[in-house]
Parts: sequence; C-alpha cells; structure tokens
Amino acid sequence: MRSLFTACFAFLITCSVLSPVNGISAEPDDQSDPALVAPPINTNPGPEYADDTRMFQGIPGLERSQDGRLWALWYSGGTTEGELNYVILVTSGDDGKTWSGPKLIIDPPGPVRAYDPALWRDPSGKLWLFWAQSYRWWDGRSGVWAITTDEADKENPTWSKPRRICNGIMMNKPTVLSNGDWLLPVAVWKQPAKEAIEYRFDLPEERGGNIIISRDQGKTFELLGQTDVPERTFDEHMIVERKDGSLWTLVRTRYGIGESISTDGGKTWSPGKASTIPHINARFFIRRLNSGNLLLVRHNPADRKTRRDLTAYISKDDGKTWEGGLLLDERPGVSYPDGVQSKDGTIYIIYDYARTGDKNILMSTFTEEDVLAGKPVSGKVRQRVLINQATGEIPKKK
Repeated sequence: MRSLFTACFAFLITCSVLSPVNGISAEPDDQSDPALVAPPINTNPGPEYADDTRMFQGIPGLERSQDGRLWALWYSGGTTEGELNYVILVTSGDDGKTWSGPKLIIDPPGPVRAYDPALWRDPSGKLWLFWAQSYRWWDGRSGVWAITTDEADKENPTWSKPRRICNGIMMNKPTVLSNGDWLLPVAVWKQPAKEAIEYRFDLPEERGGNIIISRDQGKTFELLGQTDVPERTFDEHMIVERKDGSLWTLVRTRYGIGESISTDGGKTWSPGKASTIPHINARFFIRRLNSGNLLLVRHNPADRKTRRDLTAYISKDDGKTWEGGLLLDERPGVSYPDGVQSKDGTIYIIYDYARTGDKNILMSTFTEEDVLAGKPVSGKVRQRVLINQATGEIPKKK
C-alpha cells in the first residue's frame, strides 16, 4: 500500500511541475483556491512593512553567497502566528556588521499566510528562497513555494517567478547527497485543519516527515519516502548523509528529538524512535561541516523544558558522541537556530529571541575550534549580533 501511494504521489508532484521557463517552472494560478495563487514578490517594500509596524517576528533562516554576502529571512505580520503572516528578506554586505531594511516581502493577498521560510544556496551557487503558504493558519495541506536568483552577490538581485513545489512545509535546508541528488525535508503536520475554515484538506497519507527528491538539480521533484516518528509535533526534520552511506533523519518530537534511518537512499525508513540527543520540544540545527564533522545547535536547559541555553556541539563520529559545548545565548526565549559555514571555517548561526517581546533576530559567529574548546579561542566569536528588531506594540485590550 505504501509503495502504491508513493508512486501515485510522486506522479502527482512531478506532473504539477510545468515546463521550465528560464530554468524555473511557473505554477499556474488557481483562482478557485486562494492558497494556490502565486503571491506578488515585492522588491520595493513600503512603510507598511517597517520595523515599527511589526508586533511579532521569528523563525529565521540564513545563507551566504559565494562572495560573502549574507542573507537573512524570517516571518512576521499580525500580532502572532496567523493568517496575516508574511516573509521578510534582508541582507548584509559587510559580514553582518550592518544589515539592510526589508529587501523583499512575500505577502499573499487575503486570508493566506506565508510562513516557515528557508534560505539555501545550491551547489551551482543559485540562492533559493523557500516558504510555506496556507489558507489561514493551517488548511491541512499548505505548500512549499520557491523563488531563486543567480545574483546572490548583488544587494538587489533579480528573482524568478514563484513556483509551487509540493504540499507541505519546509523550514530546514535541503541536503545534497554524495551522488548529487537533493533531498528536501517537507512535513505535512499530523493535526487536521479546523473544520470551520472554508478551504480545508484532509491528507492522512501525506502526514509525516516526507522526503522529497530532485535528481535534476531542482527542475523536478517527487516524493521519495516518509519518516514517521512517534510523538512528532511539527516535524521540522533535518537529513544527514552519514559516512557509511545511510541517511539519518532527526525529527522534532514532544519529548525532544526522534530519529529514523534509511539504508536504501531514502525510499524506506526504520521505525521512528527517540534519539539519544537530549533536547526539548523545539527546533534544532544539524549540518555537515567543511571538516566532515557534524555541527549540532540545540537547547541545553537544566529543566529540560525551557527554550534557553542555545549551545553548539561537534561530533567526529557521525553523531554517536558529541564534544565541546559553546554557549551561544543563555536567555529564556531564544529559539529556532539555522546556519551556514563559510569557506574559511566561520560558522554563522541565526535565531530569534522573544518573538512578541524584544522581537529580535540575532546572529552568532564562531569556529569549530571554539565549539570544541567550549569557549572563544579563535578570535572569530561574535554573539548576539542584532540583525533586526521590530518595535511594533500589540494594542492593549480596552
């Protein structure tokens, strides 16, 4: 049954991609379904998107161009996570010392929200901006959309037309396998949409930590397999190709981090179980470094409950053991790390702090040496670098 479903779903995803236009497929607007309408890509945002209008912001992503330009994004809009959400993109041309105001806004019209974005530079140097698009907060389906640019080194690049890739949500970067294939960690949340909303979808067979593959450098995508870890919450899974060729997927769960393993390239996955990594119910970040070691950024609170003590660790044995422990930010309210490493070994980590309070988007930089030492030793450590602070105030109830 699973194999039949996989084949059918793969066919549907592949067939939803039209013939490429300038290398990027365009998604047709379906006016009967607001969430399938391609949103405008606003590269000249007005004052309605200024810092003092935003009362909530968080869930950021970070990427670096070939020549060192930094790009950061997150989502905001409204007083909290809801149908008024939109995606904001900013940039820095001086290694994060200063940051621009909004360079690009993705704000779908009507009660459709853009949220859970991600940035990724593919092996060719193309910069991908992904986001999820749903009717109201959650319509049971959502959808992964993307735009790309070949001008990531420019402050004001030209972007492609929006393209819908598949159902689901992808807030973590794809993984490039040793054979050149791309794996996208796309989730369809397990909770159904509220029955009261107008556009509601029930996709029980698609609920899980889905693995979407592209074998042709992003021209087409299809479902490869699916992980299902007990007590999964929003999945937010990340995929690591281990040195023995197996794939290791870590998944956010109610108790912390679950795991599943594939030994056939991602087609089938072991029954999900709890990993040995201590964590809380929150997003984490794991990535292969230039050295071949793994970097893990996770929370390390004493109470095993609070989103605090964001800490970086290194594994030299493909995740069996972890060393070091560089504390990036000890405050309650820090969350959702994402990052990238430069050619010179500098690691850049972005995260949010106090989404409805201070409303900070922050960055830390460090090296593998600093993590292993558990303290700054390289001279490259910068902590709590402010990328953006929103100052809008939530109206007080009368």
